[in-house]
Amino acid sequence: MFTVEPIACLRDNYAYWLTCGRTGVTAVVDPSEVDPVLASAKGREPALVLCTHHHLDHVGGVPGLTAKFPRMKVIASSYDNGRIDGQTDSVSDGDRFSVGDVTVEVMLVPGHTLGAIAFVARAGERTAVFTGDTMFLAGCGRLFEGTPADMHRSLQRIVSLPADTQIYCGHEYTADNLRFAAMLEPSNEAIARAVARTSDLRARGLPTVPHSVAEEREINPFVRPQSADLRKNLGLGLGSSDVDVIGAAREAKNSFR
Repeated sequence: MFTVEPIACLRDNYAYWLTCGRTGVTAVVDPSEVDPVLASAKGREPALVLCTHHHLDHVGGVPGLTAKFPRMKVIASSYDNGRIDGQTDSVSDGDRFSVGDVTVEVMLVPGHTLGAIAFVARAGERTAVFTGDTMFLAGCGRLFEGTPADMHRSLQRIVSLPADTQIYCGHEYTADNLRFAAMLEPSNEAIARAVARTSDLRARGLPTVPHSVAEEREINPFVRPQSADLRKNLGLGLGSSDVDVIGAAREAKNSFR
C-alpha cells in the first residue's frame, strides 16, 4: 500500500508526498516551492520528483530539491524537456516506473498545457491519480495551450479509471468550482452534498482533496456534458456536441465570479 500527504504551497497550491508503505521509498509531486516540502519531510528523502506540467507554480521548488538531494530523479513529460530546470527523465503516455512497491503509470492529459501528464499510482487494490491542473475537484484547468477537444478527451480518460480511484489535484479551488457547478446544475443533489462537505472541511482548515472518480462523475460539470440542465444553463441545445459543451463551460468559468 501507499500513503499520499498533501503539502500546502504558495497561496492555494498542493504538492504531495507519495510514500510506499512497505519500503518507505518516497516521491514528491509538483513541488512549487522548497520550504514546505522540507518542513513536512519527517525524515523522508525523496527518490523522485514527479512533475505534471511545466508551470512554475508546480516546478518552482525543483532546483532547490535537486540541490538538497542530488541523487533524486526528476520525472516529467518528454514534451516539457528543456522547460523544467533539473529534469532528468522524460516520459510519455503509457510509460511506467516504480516508487518502491507502487507502480506509477503516465497518462498524457493535454488541455491545460499540451504536455500535461497525470500520474496513476497503483498498489494492491488502491489507485490514486495526480492530475495537476488538468482536472480539479469539480472543475478543470484553463485552456492555456490545448483545445476543448483536448480537455474533453483528457478528462474522460481520467474518469474512466476505477470508480474508487482517489483524485489529487494541483489547487484548492473546490469551493469556487462547486459554486459554478451548482449554478449550472441547481437541482443536482450530489453537488449540494459536496458543497456541505467542502464547507465543513475548509471551516476546519482541512484540504478538500481527495475526491473519488465516482464523486467527480456526479458533480464535475466538465465531465458531465450530457446533462440537460447544464446544457440549458449554458444556452446550448441537446444537439450540441460534448466538445461544444466543454468549450462553453470553460468560457463561462473564465468569467465566473
